[in-house]
Amino acid sequence: MDSVSESGGGGASESTGEGCSSATGTGTAAAAGVAPPSRYESQKRRDWNTFLQYLKNHKPPLCLARCSGAHVIEFLKYLDQFGKTKVHASPCPYFGHPNPPAPCPCPLKQAWGSLDALIGRLRAAYEENGGRPESNPFAARAVRIYLREVREAQAKARGIPYEKKKRKRPAPTAPPPETSTSTTATATTGDNQPETTAGGGGDDPAVAPPPSTTAASTSV
Repeated sequence: MDSVSESGGGGASESTGEGCSSATGTGTAAAAGVAPPSRYESQKRRDWNTFLQYLKNHKPPLCLARCSGAHVIEFLKYLDQFGKTKVHASPCPYFGHPNPPAPCPCPLKQAWGSLDALIGRLRAAYEENGGRPESNPFAARAVRIYLREVREAQAKARGIPYEKKKRKRPAPTAPPPETSTSTTATATTGDNQPETTAGGGGDDPAVAPPPSTTAASTSV
């Protein structure tokens, strides 16, 4: 990714224009014993300071309270001069070629991925420094449209499609096999039958029926 933290020149400035009230605190004061900020937080702070410096150097100077999505897009276009990604123009013979075999005079620009990540950090920094989410210029619809156009244009020019990774859905787990009622009943009662029960199945011996009683005829 291209680096955009050092663009804009100079150090950070807390002021974004005279007579403008804005949320511009950078929170640089750290209490003793506090762990150093993460790499993401450090990069976010540098990006925020770069943007504030850009507003200060803008002619006429801009204040954060009056910054709109159009100003954010202007800032992104300004950063292209510090880019390191070759974006071929349509007349270039290497247009759409992911690995051109020779150099060409096409300009270097900021890669779409760098701009997208930058806007994400600035959007978070704006709200962390007191800005309201509903008035966040980095979340403006115009900025989202611009980033989408940059992504599509660079995908065609560089021959590298940008596709979102699809999340793999977990495979459904099969329900446990059902146990038949008849099998369970047979297994449960198999050893509990008495051996002398009439009509019993299995290897139980048959019980002989009682002899029939017939009246004996006697001759007198």
